[in-house]
Parts: sequence; structure tokens; C-alpha cells
Amino acid sequence: MADDITLVAELGRSTGTSASRRLRATGKVPAVLYGRGAEPQAITVDWRELRVALTTEKGLNALINLTVDGSTTPAIVKEMQRHPVRRDVLHIDFLAVDVDKPIATDVPIVMEGEATLVYREQGVVDQVMNAIIVHAKPDRIPGHLSIDISELEIGHTLTVADLVLPEGVTIDADPEETVVIAQLTSLALAEEGEGEEEEGEEGEGEEGAEGEGAEGEGGESAKAERE
Repeated sequence: MADDITLVAELGRSTGTSASRRLRATGKVPAVLYGRGAEPQAITVDWRELRVALTTEKGLNALINLTVDGSTTPAIVKEMQRHPVRRDVLHIDFLAVDVDKPIATDVPIVMEGEATLVYREQGVVDQVMNAIIVHAKPDRIPGHLSIDISELEIGHTLTVADLVLPEGVTIDADPEETVVIAQLTSLALAEEGEGEEEEGEEGEGEEGAEGEGAEGEGGESAKAERE
């Protein structure tokens, strides 16, 4: 089980929108515990204690000792519903797990480092993959996976193969799938296009001047011959 994170839950809450609203007004969060073949249980957890449990380095992927009616069950947060505006927690789904068996869950991807070479060229770093499914035992699930962008250059990409995987963590995604790409901004592309147009105009002007000079010389020679 989880070593340090314990959360006490209460049974017997009333279900329904109005009942849940009254619970949240008292600092409680309605939740449900399911998994491992057991019937889902409607439970209640204290918001302050929940926040403490989920603010470790593991974040939402923390393994929690969920104590319900005197019995402790290892569990993880499978889903957290938040209010779209206030962002306060509306409901939690806890999944009971077997600590000795790997499970699949989403883990966020975090960029690390400074893409100096990209920013120097007025480029931008786009993260096209923000999370990935990993397989690991519950106590091995990381809070996030890191990808280093410090050596990234314009036109280059970083893929799933560039992710740093902790021991005991595996992924099934295609190693060549793009996670991060570096490219020029629209402003930089516009400036580049203007520069090419100016160079083209200068070249045309020089060619025109040479042509006029050649015609002038030819005209003077023809006039001398007629004279």
C-alpha cells in the first residue's frame, strides 16, 4: 500500500444533485469507490484532507490508503470532476487497485529545459502530446513524464522515444509519435518572406541596369558607324 498517504472516507451519503451540493457547502466532496470486483460505494471525503493527499509529487496519480468503515483499500483517483468556472472539485471517482499488479493510466508530459536555439530564431515550441498512457504498478506511477527541449532546433521534433521513463514504467505508444515540434512563428515566416522578395527585387533592378547600359553602348556604336 501507499506508505504515507491516508484518506478517511465516510459511508452512507445521500445521492443526487441537491444532496451533493449540501455536502460541498460543508467542506466535503462526494465520491465513489469501485474496482476489484466489489460493488461501487458512495462515499464522502474531506476536501482539505483530499487536497493534502493530492499535492505530493505524484499529483493525481498518488496511491492512497483509503479507509472506509474501518477497512483500508489502496486506491487511485480515476476521475476528478471540477466546476467549469470556479474549478472547485465536484466529484471524485476512486479506483481500488492491487498494488502488485500493473495498471494503465494517463500521465501528463512536462517539457523541461530552455529551447534557446529555437527562441533565438524567433521560433516557438509546440507540445502536441500533453499526456500518455503508461503501465506500472500503482506505487510506481509517476506524477509526470519529462522531455528535455534544451537542444531542440527549428524544424526538429521530439518523439515518444525521447521521454524519460522511470524504472518499472512502460508505454505502448509508437516511439516515433511526435510529442514536441519546433517551428518558426507566423511573424518570423512573414519577415523571411519579405526578405526574399526584397532580394528578388534588387536582383531584377541590377539586371535591368545592365541591360540599359548595353543598349546605350550599342546605340552609340551604331551612330558612329552611320556618321
